[in-house]
Amino acid sequence: MTASAVRSAILVLALTATAAAGAAERLTGPQIRQAFEGNTVTGLYSGSNLPFSEYHHADGRALGHNRHVPNTDACWTTTEDAVCYYYGPVDKRRTYCFTIETSGALYVIRNRPSGRINGLARIEPGDPHGFVKKSENWVCDGLISRAPGRGKLASILSNEAGSHEDDAMKQGAGATSPIGETRSHPGR
Repeated sequence: MTASAVRSAILVLALTATAAAGAAERLTGPQIRQAFEGNTVTGLYSGSNLPFSEYHHADGRALGHNRHVPNTDACWTTTEDAVCYYYGPVDKRRTYCFTIETSGALYVIRNRPSGRINGLARIEPGDPHGFVKKSENWVCDGLISRAPGRGKLASILSNEAGSHEDDAMKQGAGATSPIGETRSHPGR
């Protein structure tokens, strides 16, 4: 049996177990933040069965890889009921949001607003793959650092980024792509 077939079988079994259990709980934004922040979300995309693994840094960066492609500009935040990821420079930024359901240790990631299952994941405590040490540094601009409850972080990042962030904000850093679009980035 090929590795891809094994991953497919595991995905089907996990989905079947979740459906049979009927005990999946949809998480709120604060619950998602509590589960993800400071931990690594690792799993497989539905359909392709390709892996992803991202350490969710408290400063808003999502460090790791999607489909074996290293993240170089990924940021994350939570809304009232979802987790959102931002990829790309200000002028080409893409936004993807997902609701999260959990059943035991299994996390079901659903595209928002369609509800389609995007992948299945588990939470690995901390940064077991050393993504922080392996990754280049980048700053998550206004879309992440100025999210509700992140005001102190915004002031710290603003001081570190200096005029670079000011220039980015003048160029429309607040603009995002529509939520739920089909992703062309190797990430989510």
